[in-house]
Amino acid sequence: MKNGFSRDLGRFGPDRCKVPMTLANARRYCGRLARSHYENFSVATAFLPRRLHPHFHAVYAYCRWADDLADETAGGAGALALLRWWRGELLSCYDGTPRHPVMVALSDTIRVHRIPREPFLNLLFAFEQDQIVKRYRSFEQLLGYCRNSANPVGHLVLYLCNAFDAENAALSDRICTALQLANFWQDVARDLDKGRVYLPQEDCQHFGYTTTDLEQRRYNPAFVDLLRFQVDRTRSLFYRGLPLVERVPRPMQADVELFVRGGLAILRKIEQRRYNVWAARPALAKWEKAALMAGTVWRRVNSRLFSTEVAPKNGSSPVCSK
Repeated sequence: MKNGFSRDLGRFGPDRCKVPMTLANARRYCGRLARSHYENFSVATAFLPRRLHPHFHAVYAYCRWADDLADETAGGAGALALLRWWRGELLSCYDGTPRHPVMVALSDTIRVHRIPREPFLNLLFAFEQDQIVKRYRSFEQLLGYCRNSANPVGHLVLYLCNAFDAENAALSDRICTALQLANFWQDVARDLDKGRVYLPQEDCQHFGYTTTDLEQRRYNPAFVDLLRFQVDRTRSLFYRGLPLVERVPRPMQADVELFVRGGLAILRKIEQRRYNVWAARPALAKWEKAALMAGTVWRRVNSRLFSTEVAPKNGSSPVCSK
């Protein structure tokens, strides 16, 4: 267990939060948690109105705690028990009696942005599923997992920016699922270390990549064909979700585009390594991340400068608002 999370679990774990924090202190805790765990958080929030920062911090802190309860504890029955406790804390938050500092901060976010409980609960279902399901028979089953593990995050972001509707949610689902899949193909070796395999069994069989091949981490033509197939259909999902960029409020457009282009860049890295993710994990260098961000900002600025869109009569422009 990570030292920081172990300390926080000792302070704020089950039966520890007898007296709730003030909202101000809870927000400070969530802010510190977000900045210390997510190296790109300052970049992502740089494009957002400052009034939204505490709300993004609260949502991130909820997800961070759920992830750590699932992956940074003993796992199995112990992790499932902790995740059940976390669900109880969430339900207390919706009942108006938050106790945990994350839930105190999240309670205000939920109230301001009228967020339903389903996205938060679906995320917990995915973390619980990871404790039980280690392999996936079909791509459809894997997509079902992504509907809980990835797509709710996109929904939460849309709620935070008052941009949630059925069409935006569908586009967001494609991007979030693609991001999750890109991470799976990037982390085939890491996941196998944890006993998890996200390569669909029916695809492995189709391309002739056997269970023995997988367990021995063989890089062979069958694996190349298998991973090429996964990369190609993941790229298609990214492109099918790309129209969301122009549909979200302007302060969010750079973030959405950056996520898409970052995911596509990971797929290109996998291709450049000739799909040999066993030898080394494909990852972007710092200069590549900086170039992606600079290019995205440049495109967003030019889009505004040369847009032919007619401004609203009151002179306002669409922004993320409460």
